[in-house]
Amino acid sequence: MNVYVLLKQTFDTEEKIVLRDGRVSEDGVKFVMNPYDEYAVEEAIRIKEAEGGQVVVVSVGPERTGEALRTALAMGADEAVLVTDDRIPSDEYAVSRVLAAVFEDQSYDLLIGGNFSVDNGAGQVAVRVAEQLGIPHVSSVTKLTVSGGSAAVERDAEGDLEKLEVRLPALFTAQQGLNEPRYPSLPGIMKAKKKPFRLLTLDDLKLNPDDLAAKTDRTDLFLPPPRQAGQLLQGDPAAQAAALVEKLRTVSKII
Repeated sequence: MNVYVLLKQTFDTEEKIVLRDGRVSEDGVKFVMNPYDEYAVEEAIRIKEAEGGQVVVVSVGPERTGEALRTALAMGADEAVLVTDDRIPSDEYAVSRVLAAVFEDQSYDLLIGGNFSVDNGAGQVAVRVAEQLGIPHVSSVTKLTVSGGSAAVERDAEGDLEKLEVRLPALFTAQQGLNEPRYPSLPGIMKAKKKPFRLLTLDDLKLNPDDLAAKTDRTDLFLPPPRQAGQLLQGDPAAQAAALVEKLRTVSKII
Protein backbone atom coordinates (compact mmCIF):
# COMPACT_ATOMS: atom_id res chain seq x y z
CA MET A 1 0.00 0.00 0.00
CA ASN A 2 1.67 3.20 -1.19
CA VAL A 3 0.40 6.19 0.77
CA TYR A 4 1.40 9.79 0.08
CA VAL A 5 0.73 12.57 2.57
CA LEU A 6 0.25 16.20 1.54
CA LEU A 7 1.89 18.25 4.27
CA LYS A 8 2.28 21.96 5.03
CA GLN A 9 4.34 23.87 7.56
CA THR A 10 2.43 26.60 9.41
CA PHE A 11 2.82 29.08 12.25
CA ASP A 12 2.71 27.53 15.70
CA THR A 13 -0.85 28.08 16.86
CA GLU A 14 0.52 29.72 20.05
CA GLU A 15 2.42 32.39 18.12
CA LYS A 16 1.28 36.00 18.18
CA ILE A 17 0.51 37.39 14.71
CA VAL A 18 2.39 40.61 13.95
CA LEU A 19 1.82 42.58 10.73
CA ARG A 20 4.71 44.51 9.22
CA ASP A 21 4.53 46.34 5.88
CA GLY A 22 1.29 44.59 5.01
CA ARG A 23 2.67 41.10 5.64
CA VAL A 24 2.78 38.68 8.55
CA SER A 25 6.19 39.01 10.16
CA GLU A 26 8.15 35.75 10.47
CA ASP A 27 10.90 37.19 12.67
CA GLY A 28 11.61 34.78 15.52
CA VAL A 29 8.45 32.80 14.80
CA LYS A 30 8.21 29.08 15.53
CA PHE A 31 6.85 26.93 12.70
CA VAL A 32 5.23 23.51 13.07
CA MET A 33 3.55 20.85 11.00
CA ASN A 34 0.00 21.96 10.20
CA PRO A 35 -2.06 20.35 13.01
CA TYR A 36 -4.59 18.78 10.63
CA ASP A 37 -1.73 17.27 8.63
CA GLU A 38 -0.59 15.49 11.79
CA TYR A 39 -3.79 13.44 11.61
CA ALA A 40 -3.00 12.63 7.97
CA VAL A 41 0.53 11.48 8.78
CA GLU A 42 -0.68 9.34 11.68
CA GLU A 43 -3.40 7.71 9.57
CA ALA A 44 -0.95 6.97 6.77
CA ILE A 45 1.45 5.29 9.21
CA ARG A 46 -1.39 3.22 10.71
CA ILE A 47 -2.41 2.05 7.24
CA LYS A 48 1.19 1.06 6.49
CA GLU A 49 1.42 -0.83 9.77
CA ALA A 50 -1.77 -2.74 8.95
CA GLU A 51 -1.39 -3.24 5.19
CA GLY A 52 2.35 -2.93 4.55
CA GLY A 53 3.86 -0.63 1.94
CA GLN A 54 5.40 2.79 2.45
CA VAL A 55 4.51 6.34 3.44
CA VAL A 56 5.92 9.33 1.56
CA VAL A 57 5.35 12.88 2.82
CA VAL A 58 5.31 15.68 0.24
CA SER A 59 5.33 19.43 0.68
CA VAL A 60 5.71 22.65 -1.30
CA GLY A 61 7.37 25.56 0.47
CA PRO A 62 10.62 27.22 1.55
CA GLU A 63 13.57 25.19 2.78
CA ARG A 64 12.49 25.59 6.42
CA THR A 65 9.55 23.30 5.55
CA GLY A 66 12.05 20.48 5.82
CA GLU A 67 11.65 20.67 9.60
CA ALA A 68 8.01 19.59 9.37
CA LEU A 69 8.87 16.83 6.91
CA ARG A 70 11.56 15.50 9.22
CA THR A 71 9.04 15.43 12.05
CA ALA A 72 6.85 13.22 9.86
CA LEU A 73 9.84 10.97 9.14
CA ALA A 74 10.49 10.71 12.88
CA MET A 75 6.86 9.72 13.41
CA GLY A 76 7.32 6.81 11.01
CA ALA A 77 7.06 8.01 7.41
CA ASP A 78 9.59 6.40 5.05
CA GLU A 79 10.53 9.17 2.63
CA ALA A 80 10.10 12.92 2.19
CA VAL A 81 9.88 15.16 -0.87
CA LEU A 82 10.13 18.96 -0.71
CA VAL A 83 9.48 21.13 -3.74
CA THR A 84 11.09 24.47 -3.04
CA ASP A 85 11.30 27.21 -5.65
CA ASP A 86 10.88 30.97 -5.32
CA ARG A 87 8.93 30.99 -8.58
CA ILE A 88 5.97 29.12 -7.04
CA PRO A 89 3.15 31.47 -5.93
CA SER A 90 1.57 30.75 -2.57
CA ASP A 91 -2.03 30.50 -3.75
CA GLU A 92 -3.87 27.17 -3.70
CA TYR A 93 -4.10 26.78 -7.48
CA ALA A 94 -0.35 27.01 -8.01
CA VAL A 95 0.53 24.73 -5.09
CA SER A 96 -1.97 22.09 -6.24
CA ARG A 97 -0.52 22.16 -9.77
CA VAL A 98 2.95 21.53 -8.37
CA LEU A 99 1.79 18.68 -6.12
CA ALA A 100 -0.14 17.05 -8.95
CA ALA A 101 3.05 17.12 -11.05
CA VAL A 102 4.89 15.26 -8.26
CA PHE A 103 2.30 12.47 -8.28
CA GLU A 104 1.88 12.14 -12.05
CA ASP A 105 4.68 9.60 -12.44
CA GLN A 106 4.24 7.91 -9.05
CA SER A 107 2.37 4.74 -8.13
CA TYR A 108 0.00 5.45 -5.24
CA ASP A 109 -3.02 3.88 -3.57
CA LEU A 110 -3.99 6.71 -1.24
CA LEU A 111 -3.30 10.41 -0.93
CA ILE A 112 -4.05 11.95 2.47
CA GLY A 113 -3.90 15.57 3.59
CA GLY A 114 -5.26 17.76 6.34
CA ASN A 115 -8.79 19.10 6.07
CA PHE A 116 -7.36 22.62 5.86
CA SER A 117 -4.31 24.60 6.99
CA VAL A 118 -4.57 26.74 10.10
CA ASP A 119 -2.96 29.74 8.39
CA ASN A 120 -5.02 30.19 5.20
CA GLY A 121 -7.95 27.93 6.10
CA ALA A 122 -9.03 27.58 2.46
CA GLY A 123 -9.16 23.79 2.30
CA GLN A 124 -8.58 23.83 -1.46
CA VAL A 125 -5.18 22.33 -2.19
CA ALA A 126 -5.93 18.64 -1.59
CA VAL A 127 -9.23 18.53 -3.48
CA ARG A 128 -7.68 20.46 -6.37
CA VAL A 129 -4.92 17.84 -6.54
CA ALA A 130 -7.52 15.06 -6.72
CA GLU A 131 -9.35 16.87 -9.50
CA GLN A 132 -6.18 17.29 -11.54
CA LEU A 133 -5.23 13.64 -11.07
CA GLY A 134 -8.75 12.49 -11.93
CA ILE A 135 -9.25 10.46 -8.75
CA PRO A 136 -12.16 10.49 -6.25
CA HIS A 137 -11.81 12.43 -3.03
CA VAL A 138 -13.59 12.63 0.33
CA SER A 139 -12.96 15.55 2.67
CA SER A 140 -13.25 15.98 6.44
CA VAL A 141 -12.80 12.26 7.17
CA THR A 142 -13.22 11.06 10.76
CA LYS A 143 -12.87 7.32 10.05
CA LEU A 144 -11.02 5.50 7.29
CA THR A 145 -10.97 1.75 6.72
CA VAL A 146 -9.03 0.29 3.81
CA SER A 147 -10.01 -3.12 2.44
CA GLY A 148 -8.56 -4.45 -0.79
CA GLY A 149 -9.10 -1.96 -3.58
CA SER A 150 -11.60 0.25 -1.77
CA ALA A 151 -11.97 2.37 1.34
CA ALA A 152 -14.96 2.86 3.64
CA VAL A 153 -15.02 6.33 5.19
CA GLU A 154 -17.05 8.42 7.56
CA ARG A 155 -16.96 12.18 7.16
CA ASP A 156 -18.08 15.12 9.22
CA ALA A 157 -20.85 16.90 7.31
CA GLU A 158 -21.32 20.06 9.40
CA GLY A 159 -22.64 18.25 12.45
CA ASP A 160 -24.04 15.26 10.56
CA LEU A 161 -22.28 12.03 9.55
CA GLU A 162 -21.90 10.66 6.03
CA LYS A 163 -20.74 7.13 5.23
CA LEU A 164 -19.17 6.49 1.83
CA GLU A 165 -17.24 3.80 0.00
CA VAL A 166 -14.81 4.73 -2.78
CA ARG A 167 -12.53 2.82 -5.08
CA LEU A 168 -8.79 3.34 -4.79
CA PRO A 169 -6.70 5.23 -5.67
CA ALA A 170 -8.41 8.13 -3.92
CA LEU A 171 -7.64 11.21 -1.87
CA PHE A 172 -8.88 11.93 1.65
CA THR A 173 -8.52 14.91 3.97
CA ALA A 174 -8.31 14.33 7.72
CA GLN A 175 -10.58 15.97 10.26
CA GLN A 176 -9.98 16.21 14.00
CA GLY A 177 -11.07 12.97 15.65
CA LEU A 178 -9.70 10.67 12.94
CA ASN A 179 -6.95 9.52 15.33
CA GLU A 180 -4.52 10.65 18.01
CA PRO A 181 -1.16 11.52 16.40
CA ARG A 182 1.88 9.93 18.00
CA TYR A 183 4.89 11.86 19.27
CA PRO A 184 8.21 11.23 17.52
CA SER A 185 10.33 8.93 19.65
CA LEU A 186 14.07 9.38 20.15
CA PRO A 187 14.86 6.28 18.03
CA GLY A 188 12.46 7.64 15.40
CA ILE A 189 14.27 10.99 15.37
CA MET A 190 17.61 9.26 14.91
CA LYS A 191 16.29 7.04 12.10
CA ALA A 192 14.76 10.06 10.36
CA LYS A 193 18.24 11.44 9.70
CA LYS A 194 19.02 8.48 7.44
CA LYS A 195 15.75 8.32 5.53
CA PRO A 196 15.52 9.52 1.89
CA PHE A 197 14.82 13.25 1.56
CA ARG A 198 14.49 14.69 -1.96
CA LEU A 199 14.61 18.37 -2.89
CA LEU A 200 12.91 19.29 -6.18
CA THR A 201 12.42 22.46 -8.20
CA LEU A 202 10.08 23.42 -11.02
CA ASP A 203 12.80 22.42 -13.47
CA ASP A 204 12.89 18.89 -12.02
CA LEU A 205 9.12 18.64 -12.49
CA LYS A 206 9.31 20.18 -15.99
CA LEU A 207 6.82 22.88 -15.01
CA ASN A 208 6.76 26.30 -16.67
CA PRO A 209 6.47 29.11 -14.09
CA ASP A 210 4.23 31.00 -16.52
CA ASP A 211 1.63 28.23 -16.16
CA LEU A 212 1.51 28.72 -12.38
CA ALA A 213 0.24 32.28 -12.30
CA ALA A 214 -1.80 32.82 -9.13
CA LYS A 215 -5.57 32.74 -9.54
CA THR A 216 -6.18 34.80 -6.39
CA ASP A 217 -4.78 38.06 -5.06
CA ARG A 218 -4.82 39.28 -1.47
CA THR A 219 -5.90 42.91 -1.47
CA ASP A 220 -5.67 43.64 2.25
CA LEU A 221 -4.53 42.11 5.51
CA PHE A 222 -5.42 43.41 8.95
CA LEU A 223 -5.79 42.32 12.57
CA PRO A 224 -9.19 42.24 14.30
CA PRO A 225 -10.02 45.34 16.40
CA PRO A 226 -8.91 45.26 20.04
CA ARG A 227 -11.40 43.68 22.41
CA GLN A 228 -13.30 46.29 24.38
CA ALA A 229 -14.09 46.08 28.07
CA GLY A 230 -17.38 44.44 28.99
CA GLN A 231 -20.34 46.37 30.31
CA LEU A 232 -22.61 45.49 33.22
CA LEU A 233 -26.25 46.31 32.49
CA GLN A 234 -28.22 47.76 35.38
CA GLY A 235 -31.88 47.42 36.40
CA ASP A 236 -34.38 44.59 36.50
CA PRO A 237 -34.38 41.84 33.81
CA ALA A 238 -36.80 43.78 31.57
CA ALA A 239 -34.66 46.91 31.71
CA GLN A 240 -31.48 44.92 31.05
CA ALA A 241 -33.08 43.20 28.05
CA ALA A 242 -34.22 46.55 26.63
CA ALA A 243 -30.75 48.04 27.12
CA LEU A 244 -29.12 45.03 25.47
CA VAL A 245 -31.40 45.24 22.42
CA GLU A 246 -30.68 48.97 22.12
CA LYS A 247 -26.91 48.41 22.18
CA LEU A 248 -27.15 45.58 19.63
CA ARG A 249 -29.10 47.92 17.39
CA THR A 250 -27.15 51.16 17.79
CA VAL A 251 -23.62 50.12 18.84
CA SER A 252 -23.00 46.65 17.40
CA LYS A 253 -25.53 47.20 14.58
CA ILE A 254 -26.26 43.50 14.25
CA ILE A 255 -30.04 43.80 14.50
